[in-house]
Amino acid sequence: MKDVMVYKMNEKITVIGPAIIDVLAGPINENLFKAGTMPMDNIKLSFGGNAYNEATTLLHLGVPVDLITKIGNDEAGHRILKKMNEIGIDTEHVICQDELVTSINIVLFDANGERRFLTNPKGSQRCLAEEDIVCVLDTCSDIVCFTCMFISPLLDIEAMTRLFAKIKEKPGRTLVVDMTKAKNGEKIEDLKPLLKYVDYILPNHEEIKLLSNCQTDKARAEELLEAGVKCVIIKTGRNGCNVYTKDKEYQVGTFETKNVVDTTGAGDCFAAGFLYGLYYKKDIEECLLMANATASCCVECVGATEGIVSDEEPLRRYKILKENSRGGINGNRQKKSVFESPFKYDRIG
Repeated sequence: MKDVMVYKMNEKITVIGPAIIDVLAGPINENLFKAGTMPMDNIKLSFGGNAYNEATTLLHLGVPVDLITKIGNDEAGHRILKKMNEIGIDTEHVICQDELVTSINIVLFDANGERRFLTNPKGSQRCLAEEDIVCVLDTCSDIVCFTCMFISPLLDIEAMTRLFAKIKEKPGRTLVVDMTKAKNGEKIEDLKPLLKYVDYILPNHEEIKLLSNCQTDKARAEELLEAGVKCVIIKTGRNGCNVYTKDKEYQVGTFETKNVVDTTGAGDCFAAGFLYGLYYKKDIEECLLMANATASCCVECVGATEGIVSDEEPLRRYKILKENSRGGINGNRQKKSVFESPFKYDRIG
């Protein structure tokens, strides 16, 4: 991918959202809370949070990153800050606040890699506020990823609307929004003031289902498009993703892996792969192949970012997906996808 694009060394991707510590343990089973004590094949401490995961994965892919986040001035926060500096994340806009507890999540995963979370509702990831972000938006890059929709209660609809409007003040700036589940019954109708600023939104099936009373993901995506979003990308796990714009809809298949260990951070790595493609000014379909390739590397290791150490393996998988997609966007050469295939390969190396 890189060999056909002009690499702009001075540009970064700006990522906004939480940086935390995860304690991962598994595989667990239904007897966990009955046994009292249970041995685990994997117990480890890992750095995480949506924004940290995306920023770290982008760096491992070779893309420079500016991270806007808030942590506590405590031992956990110091560990996160040290790690960021070690791997090369730009920490100029990382707020380290006294009397704030840095978020630490307990992540329990089962034999299929599916997860359960124990979280602190008063931790730093719930405390990122509008004033922490707005003061540095003038220096943001041309690609901004807002990872924390519905994570911090301080970033309500009104605050996000003001932030998104500020982000889009600069002509040509791209806003990508990643999200979690709505916490207070928010619906697309409520989000309309901010959705008109969004270029790409990346919910999974459960997240978009909560936003709409419609019965299908297609209808939910159409509702988001009508509200002003330019492109809706619904992550569907093992099935890749479904993509909707005003002009077309299609499916992009994932890289098949038989070694799913832990799905922690898979959505974040998907987003990072997508941002990687945007950074190199690729067509959206190519961005999504890279997104799926990157996510497939993530799930093969315990921890959100441990599966991506460089761009070598994600790019290898991207090239396989690209080749397999030549006969249809869903990766099946013999059977045409029910979605339109808009791939253009004549300019891709």
